[in-house]
Amino acid sequence: MIRADGLGYAFGAGGPALEAIDFALPRGALCAVVGANGSGKSTLLALLAGLFTPSAGTLAVGGDASPGAEEALRRRAALVLQDPDQQIIGATVEEDLLLGLRPGDAAARDAARALAARLGLADLAAPVHALSLGTRRKLCIATALRDAPEVLLLDEPFAGLDYPAIREVRAVLAANRAAGVTQVVAAHDLEALADLADRWLVLERGRLVADGAAEAVFPLLRRHGVRPPGAWLSAHGLDPWA
Repeated sequence: MIRADGLGYAFGAGGPALEAIDFALPRGALCAVVGANGSGKSTLLALLAGLFTPSAGTLAVGGDASPGAEEALRRRAALVLQDPDQQIIGATVEEDLLLGLRPGDAAARDAARALAARLGLADLAAPVHALSLGTRRKLCIATALRDAPEVLLLDEPFAGLDYPAIREVRAVLAANRAAGVTQVVAAHDLEALADLADRWLVLERGRLVADGAAEAVFPLLRRHGVRPPGAWLSAHGLDPWA
């Protein structure tokens, strides 16, 4: 479904943000991308979303490969940013959710409302400015899922959320996984993903330094500046702050 071969990206003369990245993800995977600040997580998501063009190598999503197919990647993938206020345009939940749908397309509009209900966005008339951070983020996820993307990309979906909101976003990820949606999630909060992600990519200074399932990757995290989930540390008798 997703394949990176020698993938690289550089911001002008500032040096490579990503360099020599190789990985492949099957359809329906839930992949966590982790790493310290500045490791390249958000850059990788932007490449997957077709927002950037690779400086080196190739990135294929489905049957489309970049460089050269960025527009096709944008049709296949939907990106949810960490800050929902960068994406929300409508004044109410319903206005933002239905933005871009034809007024006469009753089926699409009803499907969007049903999706919102499944995500707990029951009050469609609620003004966006009155929503909590978690609810605004769920609105962005609902809008992203509205057009049935093949790939859902989420940048720090748990950042700043309280426990109930984290549970709600986790439920969305689990439902997407059950529905076969391919998901790539950049996150610092590994605790919320530990039992959900079936693949882990670890980035350090723009390079892929570990790739695999949790049991293979978690023992390597601390050497790359990433704190493993507390439950895993406790299960292995390790000091979480060592």
